[in-house]
Amino acid sequence: MSDKCPFCNDIKINEELGSVFSMKDNYPVTKGHHLIIPFRHTEDYFSMTKTERDDATELIRILKNKLESSDSTITGFNIGMNSGDSAGQTVMHSHIHLIPRRDGDTENPSGGVRGVIPDKMSY
Repeated sequence: MSDKCPFCNDIKINEELGSVFSMKDNYPVTKGHHLIIPFRHTEDYFSMTKTERDDATELIRILKNKLESSDSTITGFNIGMNSGDSAGQTVMHSHIHLIPRRDGDTENPSGGVRGVIPDKMSY
């Protein structure tokens, strides 16, 4: 636990499963954007234990199913994580983004997560 970590303090848990929990993103990309976070303070995905990764995978599946059943406009998902400053990680506590997508929510979704480097989206 870190005194300065926002995921270790003042969290609003949405769901939990074993070693991980989810919360709604404070700055959502789309409606329903969730973060899946280990309870243990660990820096990034690569420092998560196998149990934490397995629990996170299962919680992602559970959340995906709940989101789809409650919102028929959802037609896809992005799942991603940022590891390190150069990858855009701003909170140094491992977390995985689950971002619901809807037809027409962006002009051209081709390339998906490749859009972190805009010139690489189309290939």
